[in-house]
Formats: sequence, C-alpha cells, structure tokens
Amino acid sequence: MAAPSEQRVLLVTGLSGAGHTTSLRALEDFGFEAIDNLPLSLLRRLLSSPDSFARPLAIGVDIRTRDFEAESLLDEIKSLGESEGLALQLLFLDCDDEALLRRYTETRRRHPMGGDRPVLDEIAHERQLLAPLRERADMVLDTTRFSPWELRQQLKEIFGGGDVPKLRLFVTSFAYANGLPREADLVFDVRFLANPHYVPALRLLSGRDREVGEHIVKDPGFDSFFKGLTAMLSMLLPRYEEEGKTYLTIAIGCTGGRHRSVFVAEKLGEWLSQEGRHASIRHRELGNLLEQPS
Repeated sequence: MAAPSEQRVLLVTGLSGAGHTTSLRALEDFGFEAIDNLPLSLLRRLLSSPDSFARPLAIGVDIRTRDFEAESLLDEIKSLGESEGLALQLLFLDCDDEALLRRYTETRRRHPMGGDRPVLDEIAHERQLLAPLRERADMVLDTTRFSPWELRQQLKEIFGGGDVPKLRLFVTSFAYANGLPREADLVFDVRFLANPHYVPALRLLSGRDREVGEHIVKDPGFDSFFKGLTAMLSMLLPRYEEEGKTYLTIAIGCTGGRHRSVFVAEKLGEWLSQEGRHASIRHRELGNLLEQPS
C-alpha cells in the first residue's frame, strides 16, 4: 500500500480481450483517475509531478499504445520505481486462448495486432511479446472464467480501498479436470479425501451443503490435513506480509471442483476469519464469488 505522501500508480496491461476496458472503468468507479492508451513517451512526463493528482492513477498500456514495447515499459517501470513519491504497481490481465477466441468471435472484432493471420496466431504472438510483463507483474489476474461483474468484484477486493489488511487473501476452489487457476500462489490437492461424488444422496449437492461437509470430515485423514494446512499458513502469512506481499491466492483442488475443494475452501475461509483476516472465497466451478466477513 502507498504511504500517505506517495502517489499511487497502477499500470494495467495484459492480453487484448482479457478485460482491459472493464478493469479501467471499474477502477475509475473505485476512486482511481483512469487514463488509457497513454504513449510510453509521455509516461514519465505525466508522473513527474505526482502531487498534481488528487486521486490514485490507473494507466492502461498495451499493444494498442503508441510506441509500446514490453522491454521499454519494463525499463520505465524500473526507473520510475526508484522515484521518490511514487508507489508503482503493475497489473497483468491474463486469459486462456479459447476464451479469448470466443470473445473475439462473439463480438466480431479483429485482434488489435491487425495482421492477416488467424486470431489464435495473433493471440499466441501477443502472449509471446507480453511474457516479460507477465513475469514482472505485481499481480496477475486470470479472467478466463470471470464475467464482467466477477472481474469488477475481484478488482474491488484488491483496489477498492477501505479498512483492509496489508495482505489481501483470496481462496478459490477448482477442478483439476479444468486446469490449475493461473492466479494461484499456493495450491493444495484434496483429492485424497473421501469423495462424496460416489454417494448417490450427495452427488448433486456441493461442498457448501452440511451433509457433504459431514461426510468429508469423517475421513480419517481430514483433521490432520486441516491442522497441518492452518499451521503452515499461520507461519507463512506473517512472513509474506514482512516481505511486502499485498495479494495472495490460495487454491484448493479436487477432481470435479464441486465437493471436497469447495468444503475445504469454505472451512479455510472460516478459519482465516477467526484469525482476524479478511478472505474472499470463489468457487470456480460453481461460478460464484463470495465474501467472508472481515
């Protein structure tokens, strides 16, 4: 978080079609002054007098930007990061190829790289060009499974301000069958627990239902696993805060992402709340975003 005397600056970049416009509009609603497509040659001039801005800045920079080049932007970020009075962060919006292709097909828009190649080739080329930025980013948001509303909610949790702790925590359940969440910092596999899917009366329920939870906690390995998980997090979270980390996503996975991972994610959210920490819970395969009480 920026100190009171620092100008907060968020650079928003990422793959075309991953939610760039939605993000800037949301950030504007959350109190940022949003500027899109600022030429890189003007970035330093804009930030040379940070005290001239009363609000935090969100600046969109991507391949549409005049004179855009990933390495040049990285050089600017490194240089600006040494400037007094600036608290600079880089947000990278990611998305898988199939979702991007579907978005371009549905909107009938051309890829902004404007080539004559198939869209998937343009996406692959852009991903290669932006790889150094993704690697450098302070935060990576994978918008593949986000609706515009869910993306706004996620951004609100991270950048919406208010009385929140330094380390913002997100817990997501997921199905290994659909791949790992790209935004995950820590991943825990709970496929070893008794699977409610094979109990006919539980199959159509989810891990948020009491009967499913009762079935899972009867597994002889559950108690020791959960105690070990919380003990490890009790040690890790303060260390992450000491290192200045502001955003942490904990992913809990099982086969279908409906029962075991959902239950463990919910239970972990409850434990974090009891520890005085704020955590947002998202169940990727159930398609909802929930906020735990702070």
